[in-house]
Amino acid sequence: MIAAARSLFSEGGYASTTMAAISRRADVPEPTVYRLFSSKLGILRVLLDVSIAGDDEPVALPERPGIASLFDEPDAHRVLAGFAEVTTQINERTNDLYRVLGRAADSDAEAAVLFGALRQQRDRGQEKIVRAMHRNHKLRAGLRARDAADIVHALMSPEVYSLLITDRGWTADRYQRWATDALIQQLT
Repeated sequence: MIAAARSLFSEGGYASTTMAAISRRADVPEPTVYRLFSSKLGILRVLLDVSIAGDDEPVALPERPGIASLFDEPDAHRVLAGFAEVTTQINERTNDLYRVLGRAADSDAEAAVLFGALRQQRDRGQEKIVRAMHRNHKLRAGLRARDAADIVHALMSPEVYSLLITDRGWTADRYQRWATDALIQQLT
């Protein structure tokens, strides 16, 4: 059902995707789709959660080993390289869905709430990295933590990822190298 929803959202957008279409594509009775997800937005929410995490395990991103280790890493360049890697992976998995949700948020109030919550979640995760670097005195001299968070917000946004990957044809590896270099240059 998740794969069917993802392909339908990507093909036709949020507004034109119906629960009936998801049911048909997944070859699952429509009442089952409603029972499991309650709504089209419910499916999109689960799809985003799975895509952001990379799996359906109930472990928050900051608690996952590859991310949790970044908070205690003493080398700022390793922190930022790891952060760029994780962000690249998340953006790879969510790029199409983020665009679908962004368009849906323009005309659907509930989608707008989900879009806002997703942005807040991303901001909190980015701020944790910045706070860890600030706490470990790894930010460039004179750079306030708030300004560093703003820089991270801009550089690591899904919009910049999409511009470079989708519009400019960059590979994910090229984006990740650029993001790592930009973060290091701007923050340390």
